[in-house]
Amino acid sequence: MPDQIAARPALSAHGSARLPDVEVESYNVALKDDEGFVGDRASKAAFRNFLEQWRKPLRKIGLDPFGDEASRALPKKRLDEVLIGGDHEAAGIVQGAIEDFAQELALVTQRFLKLKGWKDMERLVAGGGFSGSRVGELAIGRASVLLKAENVRLEVTTIGRDPDQAGLIGAVRLAPVWMFEAHDAILAVDIGGTNIRAGVVELNLKRAADLSKAKVWKFELWRHGDEKLNRSDAVQGLIEMLERLIKRAGKEGLRLAPLIVIGCPGTIEPDGAIARGAQNLPGNWEKKSRFNLPQVLGEALPKVGAHDTMILMHNDAVVQGLSELPRMRDVEQWGIFTIGTGLGNALFSNRRPD
Repeated sequence: MPDQIAARPALSAHGSARLPDVEVESYNVALKDDEGFVGDRASKAAFRNFLEQWRKPLRKIGLDPFGDEASRALPKKRLDEVLIGGDHEAAGIVQGAIEDFAQELALVTQRFLKLKGWKDMERLVAGGGFSGSRVGELAIGRASVLLKAENVRLEVTTIGRDPDQAGLIGAVRLAPVWMFEAHDAILAVDIGGTNIRAGVVELNLKRAADLSKAKVWKFELWRHGDEKLNRSDAVQGLIEMLERLIKRAGKEGLRLAPLIVIGCPGTIEPDGAIARGAQNLPGNWEKKSRFNLPQVLGEALPKVGAHDTMILMHNDAVVQGLSELPRMRDVEQWGIFTIGTGLGNALFSNRRPD
């Protein structure tokens, strides 16, 4: 029988560990202890809980500077403004929450660094919605100082792209550059426990052949967490977002690649099913419910332009982390925490050119 040589697929499988520029060493790690998931201690909800703890004593005596508004409902912009020039006691409450959160983030980071593989990480990027505020930046910066004080040799930095766009921009890194030579842009989706974003990402290959100048042309944000939705409602809303973006790109003469890249919470199976980790999404999105998002989208959007649609899905922290690749060329191993509804995580090793 003659030797058989397996052909290398044009696209990676869903959730692939081997991507064009990096090896995904680990993602969606769900560390647990007696108190539950360790990552939950460094989520947006955790910060709001710390804020509430500092407000309670003042509320009991009628002196809470934030009044009756619930801690979970205080806008990020208002918290940032308080730090810059607001009421000094309100600023003190926010600073207390920042310190408590930073302590937890430092401890969670140290727990990850004890894991096999993670101990050699050289740089950690803090992303997600929490990083897109001054409060988040200060908490991340304080956590970095705490780690250095413990002699932890790890560089911690905030994500360089706008957190609303990073999970879309990273999508271009899931496919090889040669696939885009005849196209101007791709469709990208970033699904989170609170928001769904869908956008058109311009490739800008004439400005940079390595995709480092890719940018979001247009995007839509849907805060689905404020609504009582089932899975069908959420998926239909996403389909409608993509249909509008396809139509808009066509009117502007943008040549869309026949590819939709999706970043979604959870562990992604090669067939596109979600094995676990999608508990913050509306309804049951996991494999046991026989749901497959790439298959559903492929049936709803069979063609982009004149070509059959290809759909590729990976974990949302992985995709957001890939937006940082141009800034990570000087290290061998690096990771990301996405601080949002939960704490997403991914660990990468840069691939050497073949």
